[in-house]
Amino acid sequence: MQELAYGIKQSGKHFLWVVRASEEGKLPKGFVEETSTKGLVVHWCSQMEVLAHKALGCFVTHCGWNSTLEALCLGVPMVAVPIWTDQRTNAKFVADVWRMGVKVDIDENGVFKGEMVQHYMSINEFVASLTQRPKS
Repeated sequence: MQELAYGIKQSGKHFLWVVRASEEGKLPKGFVEETSTKGLVVHWCSQMEVLAHKALGCFVTHCGWNSTLEALCLGVPMVAVPIWTDQRTNAKFVADVWRMGVKVDIDENGVFKGEMVQHYMSINEFVASLTQRPKS
């Protein structure tokens, strides 16, 4: 969670991040306060409403099947950060087959670098290329 927080913060983009109350202690100290002008950390929100919102640029997701399907159906570009089981397969399909996003590289210990999230969130051309695709 530390690396994801780092990447989101360093991107300089506006964000909404859903973090379960039980996981909030894993956020870097001062993260919520330091990013309060750019982002909002909440315990819950209606994912479908967020994904359907016109202001959404991209969806940083673990690529669970429901989240992946919802984003695909709404034509939302994804930055895939899979953690375990089917998420890795879903992320591969998002990036390589459906071409609706990119997969953040993860090492053999399941760790990724926040710089990768920052990189993909910051590339306006990447987001624009995916959001301007015809939606079927």
